[in-house]
Amino acid sequence: MSINFPQPYGPPAVPQDPDPAPPLPYHRLALLKGRRGRWWRPLAGTVVVGVGTALLMMVLVVVSEVGGAILDRPTDADDMRTWGSIGDMAVELLSIAIAIPAVLLAARWVQGRPAGTVSSVTGRLRRRWLGLCLCLALPIVAVSLGITFLLPGTGDSGGEAEWVGWGSFLLALVMLCCFVPLQAAAEEYVFRGWLVQAVGSWLRSPWIAVLPQAVLFAAAHGWGTAWGFADLVVFGGVMGLLAVRTGGLEASIALHTVNNLVGMGVAAGVEGALDTDETAADMGWVEAAVDIPTILIYAAAVLWFARRRGIAAVSTVAQQAPAVHVPSTHPWPTYDAPLGAQLGHDQAQTRNGPEVPPATRPPHAPS
Repeated sequence: MSINFPQPYGPPAVPQDPDPAPPLPYHRLALLKGRRGRWWRPLAGTVVVGVGTALLMMVLVVVSEVGGAILDRPTDADDMRTWGSIGDMAVELLSIAIAIPAVLLAARWVQGRPAGTVSSVTGRLRRRWLGLCLCLALPIVAVSLGITFLLPGTGDSGGEAEWVGWGSFLLALVMLCCFVPLQAAAEEYVFRGWLVQAVGSWLRSPWIAVLPQAVLFAAAHGWGTAWGFADLVVFGGVMGLLAVRTGGLEASIALHTVNNLVGMGVAAGVEGALDTDETAADMGWVEAAVDIPTILIYAAAVLWFARRRGIAAVSTVAQQAPAVHVPSTHPWPTYDAPLGAQLGHDQAQTRNGPEVPPATRPPHAPS
């Protein structure tokens, strides 16, 4: 008769991936859930992003109209309730910012992957890296704006600028600081995030994944001048490559946010400047000649710091592979019954039955 002893030692059972997949770059993260991605998922997700954003915009418009009617706000030429230049700008920025939840929900529901993989390869927005990119972008954009104002023909607006006053200026700055980061991030999540990863789920080349969204980004700002359109294409293309090379949207969000905050912050101090319909698509060749080198200098600085700090450019999110139970290789058999019950049974057998031969006794386990 042999006595089965419990397994006090030996390696525990651990989940392992029998065929681990290589890490994915940022533009291929739509395939994170499964290597056999369905070709229709990016298309369906794009529809969800578009329809979801449109529905949220409609909700925002209804809330604005109902609130304006309750507060008896005046109407504009389109018979829409107006909240003044600062309030209307806040509504406009918020109407773009609500695209962020639509993108995240499409990634989670349609593609079945963590929503944070739209932010970066780590599955989240890397705040320290974002802060460093903001510190890089601020002086570069400030110098670029100063050069633009000093150049002939770009510092004047064709008329005498009227100061809005400190009260309106500070109120506008507070509004811009609250909503411009969300608006800039939403555009990055849609173009450099969702669209880059949608094309990247079909094609391996990051260049092909980056180019379509750059053209669409420029077209979304409208057609103003050829120089403005070219500047926006360069911005979208370089920011898309930064997203791939740094593994996330932090660098593009930082430059986009600082650029919009500085430009709109200056406009907030001029009477009626926030009411203008001009965008970056309307810039002339002088502004484009200054802005394009600014974008390239910022990209070079970001890539240098990314290499120095070891910023991850490939996925570090778990691949969700099926767990494999690895049995213990310990030579001792294990109990099926609880330890106390089995020991009691063995003691009873020793008292009532013959002595267990020494040859069958296992060695004593170390304490």
